Amino acid sequence: QLDESGGGLVKSGGSLRLSCAASGIIMDYYAMGWFRQAPGKVAERISCISNDGRVKDYADSVKGRFTISRDNSKNTVELQMNSLNSSDTAKYYCVKNRRDACSDMQWDLWGQGTQVTVST
Repeated sequence: QLDESGGGLVKSGGSLRLSCAASGIIMDYYAMGWFRQAPGKVAERISCISNDGRVKDYADSVKGRFTISRDNSKNTVELQMNSLNSSDTAKYYCVKNRRDACSDMQWDLWGQGTQVTVST
């Protein structure tokens, strides 16, 4: 099970930090990602981190503004989001990969999501 927290309402230019806590799985073995979905749009993969934290990737839309991190000792993964703008408004999901690398496209466990709303 994956439980996200940290979403909310923020003004344009502001920051939020999302957190995802895993239970029932050993996160050390798996790459973890963050996806988001805005109303009427398909889900977008915005960031991924390999199981050991050495490899991180970001969608162009968030590169330079968002930072993914993980703490395997706490079974958590986080997403620091800075310089938020209205296009970042979406529901954000923590997602587990079936393997240890971000190059694998198989995502097999999703959290319930946390809403992020950026006001202008």
